Amino acid sequence: MQGCDASVLLDDTSSFTGEKTANPNSGSIRGFDVIDTIKTQVESSCAGIVSCADILAVAARDSVVKLGGPSWTVLLGRRDSTTASLSTANSDIPAPTLNLSSLISSFSNKGFNSREMVALSGSHTIGQARCTTFRDRLYNETDINSSFATSVKSNCPQSGSDNNISPLDTTSPTTFDNIYYKNLRIQKGLLHSDQQLSSGGSTDSIVNTYSSNSATFFTDFANAMVKMGNLSPLTGSNGQIRKNCRKTN
Repeated sequence: MQGCDASVLLDDTSSFTGEKTANPNSGSIRGFDVIDTIKTQVESSCAGIVSCADILAVAARDSVVKLGGPSWTVLLGRRDSTTASLSTANSDIPAPTLNLSSLISSFSNKGFNSREMVALSGSHTIGQARCTTFRDRLYNETDINSSFATSVKSNCPQSGSDNNISPLDTTSPTTFDNIYYKNLRIQKGLLHSDQQLSSGGSTDSIVNTYSSNSATFFTDFANAMVKMGNLSPLTGSNGQIRKNCRKTN
């Protein structure tokens, strides 16, 4: 969580606490087995050369492309952390309950402006969220499409079923497109933080631009992903190239 250094992949041990149990990650982040498979295959071809951090960065790009989204050039040469920070993961990953001003601040703290924040939020055109992260919005907020709320409530009751998941983009959940923004304009944002981007505030115009111009969204998203992949990477002799992404060498 210090940067783009694969710290999130490290498992907890008796003497080490990783980031997998951080509130934003626990029960939510998944696909570690996919990274393990990629790492095994890469190691068999060229051992000790490709870091887990680079694998994550490339896998993110390739996933977006596979689902119909834009491509971008992933800079390589990151090295893997030997540490992780549960506290930083808990404090720095933006919560789904944040209001617009807090979202802007959270991203600004990492060097991203409002437009880049809205572009990166567009990753919610794919993926899913747990009931516990959007229950309050479903049952207590008014800036939500009523038929949309009713349909999602069927999988997220007022109590229990915290880990039931719903797509962040219910219209085209496995296609990387600009429907996420179209949904925000008609109050079909799943998370409170999603709908905040189109709620009469300073980012409405950006949402409108992306909802009507897919190419602009794709370009801005790709550029923001390159920037995010450049967040405090470990290079040179810093860090290491892990043999197993789940543990330090």
